[in-house]
Amino acid sequence: MAAMKINIQNTFLPHTDAEASLAFYRDVLGFEVRNDVGYADMRWITVGPANQPDTAIVLTPPAVDPGITEDERRVILELIAKGSFGFIVFATDDLDGLFEKVEASGADIVQEPMEQDWGVRDFAFRDPAGNTARVQQLPA
Repeated sequence: MAAMKINIQNTFLPHTDAEASLAFYRDVLGFEVRNDVGYADMRWITVGPANQPDTAIVLTPPAVDPGITEDERRVILELIAKGSFGFIVFATDDLDGLFEKVEASGADIVQEPMEQDWGVRDFAFRDPAGNTARVQQLPA
């Protein structure tokens, strides 16, 4: 049997301020904007790295499912604010350069660049919504 190809196409991260998230992912991380649908806080914004046209992050309004209760919505927003709801891992060939850009943006730095026990050099931050992101150094 031939090997089946499976790609990661989209992943979703909540935003609590569409403009702040758009500015961060576009202007700080340098992602291209591929789609921007909706209005005000009800916007779904698709971004992704220019060199990976088949991989995208959809920045979504949180807790908009009509089946979610107000209590559930409150809990979701609390988890987002704590950095415990959305999570993503990036990789770059210039960890220190990207760290400087992220730090200069005013993002909440969770961990400065460091060598991990498992052999990866990385750093961590929270995006404008509070989603946790880690960035790993790509091998040379």
